[in-house]
Amino acid sequence: PKLPPLAGVRLATTAAGVRYSQRTDVLLALLAPGTQVAGVFTTSKTASAPVLWCKEKLKGGEARVLVVNSGNANAFTGKAGQEGVRAIAEEAAAVARCRASEVFMASTGVIGEPLPEQKIVKVLGKLVGEGAAGNWRAAADAIMTTDTYPKAATATAMIDGVKVTINGIA
Repeated sequence: PKLPPLAGVRLATTAAGVRYSQRTDVLLALLAPGTQVAGVFTTSKTASAPVLWCKEKLKGGEARVLVVNSGNANAFTGKAGQEGVRAIAEEAAAVARCRASEVFMASTGVIGEPLPEQKIVKVLGKLVGEGAAGNWRAAADAIMTTDTYPKAATATAMIDGVKVTINGIA
């Protein structure tokens, strides 16, 4: 389906070469100030570095940036994976002019390989300037790993007399 733009959400994607060259593999979602965030996390004792980061930062309750990469799950990467997450968060915060604690991230792809975080860090400044409200298809494409097509859904609901639109990609 064609997902409608959402107020306060701008999306940008690029090919950073995380695993394959010339394949779109990084999504940057810029969120309006005051955006509230919630999360549900795995109970696995082997959670990835991005999951551990997000679990900790969720306590702040607000988000300004979401960075998602495909091609590398940044799982089973130990201290190097955690340092990669921190480097991405710090750069994303700098270019989006927010706190690193307001940056959330996810990684999907190969498990057990070090994340080439510098490839992601290098493209974040460019992506901030390219964010657009209607880039949902490109966002869904950027987070695909072994998928054969992007998954997306949209729905509207009335909540306390206000029409709310929810978009989702997987």
